[in-house]
Amino acid sequence: MCRNSLKDWLPAIGANRENFVLKKGQQLFKEGDDVTGIYFVYQGIVKVHKQWDNEKDLILRFAKAGDIVGHLGLGDTSTYPISATAVEPAIVCYVKMDFFESTLNVNHQLTYKLLKFFANELQESEKRMRNLAHMPVKERIAQALLSLRKQFGLNADGYIDIELTRQDISSYASVVYETFFKVTQEFIQNNLIELNGKSLKLLNEDALKEITLGRKK
Repeated sequence: MCRNSLKDWLPAIGANRENFVLKKGQQLFKEGDDVTGIYFVYQGIVKVHKQWDNEKDLILRFAKAGDIVGHLGLGDTSTYPISATAVEPAIVCYVKMDFFESTLNVNHQLTYKLLKFFANELQESEKRMRNLAHMPVKERIAQALLSLRKQFGLNADGYIDIELTRQDISSYASVVYETFFKVTQEFIQNNLIELNGKSLKLLNEDALKEITLGRKK
C-alpha cells in the first residue's frame, strides 16, 4: 500500500494504520469473523486457509512480507470466507476497510495493482481447483513442493526457506496426511527430497517436475 500510494497520502496511511505482533500459531482472523479491514504482512509468514470439510483444512496460499491478507472481505460478504494464521512470528499492518476503500479511490496505481493481484489469484485458485479435481495425489504433492521452493527460495543450507509442519504441507497439497507421508517416504527413498525436521530440501527438481506432468511414477 505504501509503495503504490501517492507521496501526499502517506501521512494519512501513517495515521490510520495499526501494527499487530503475532506469535507462531496465533490466528489473525478466522472464517466467519466480521470483516473489519485489510492486513499487510510486514514481517514473517501467514497461512491463508479454509475448512474443506469437518476434518480437513485446505491451505490456499502463504503470505510473506509485502503480501496482502483479508482482501476477500472487499466483496459484498460481511464475513471473511477464509482464516489467516501465523506459521512463524509475524508483524502485520492493519487498516480499517473504510480507510482502505478511500485509499483505493485516491491512489489509482494501488487500485490497478490490486486488480492485477485479484486476476492472478483467481487464475491460481482455478488452477488449484482443477488440480484438486484431476491431478493424482503424487503429482499434487510434487507440485506443492515446487511451488514452495519457487515462492520462498532456498536458505544457505539449500533447504526451502520456510519451516512448515508436514501437516501444513499436506494441507497445502490438498491431500490427507497419511497419503502425504506415504508419498514423501517414496520421494525420500528415490532421492528426490530430503526432510530434516521441519526443513525440506529438493534433491531432484527436474524429476519432481516430470512427476507433475504425469511422465514419471
